[in-house]
Amino acid sequence: MTSRRTGLRERKKQATREALRDAALRLALERGPDEVRVDAIAEAAGVSPRTYNNYFSRREHAIIAAVTAERESRVAAAVIARPANVRLGDAVVDAIVEHYTDPAEHDRDALLLITTHPALRNAFARSATDIEHPLADAIAHRLDDPGQYAARVLAASVAAAVHLALQRWVRPTAEGSAARGLVVPSGSLPDLLRESLAPLMPALDAAEGHAG
Repeated sequence: MTSRRTGLRERKKQATREALRDAALRLALERGPDEVRVDAIAEAAGVSPRTYNNYFSRREHAIIAAVTAERESRVAAAVIARPANVRLGDAVVDAIVEHYTDPAEHDRDALLLITTHPALRNAFARSATDIEHPLADAIAHRLDDPGQYAARVLAASVAAAVHLALQRWVRPTAEGSAARGLVVPSGSLPDLLRESLAPLMPALDAAEGHAG
């Protein structure tokens, strides 16, 4: 009975989070991010402003959460799901590239919204830190590392590398400045991710070799 109640509570929390982030993105697209207020997001999601504050500290976080949509858990699950004969480094990089370049996340209107607002660009890049703890668990699972020290160091490094790649991808360019504030994504995101993660491959290989 306790397990059933816990499961129901977690599903309700997840549904509330989804309703809040979807409402935040919808209102931001309709009104512009600067005109979206917490009470409007809460009302659109059918909850109180106090409930909203239990899930998101800023409206930018809620808007970006609608775009990234539980990406951190999907990345971690993909790393665990890779066959055991796949190198840890390859499993991590492939999972990152796959789930950070999902076409569903790069809806034209949402991407335009993010690239034209500095606060959203910064929040989008910082969202990479959300993968650190789920990824640490996934790496620890692959390494059979119950202490998780190595896994936590590696996951933090991966998150930092992804952060840098996202910053490079949406940073302002001369071309973007000439286009009424539009930031044109710089280069191929998969290539930027692989380039940023490449220096970590020896560390991931070493950790796997030590575990083996």
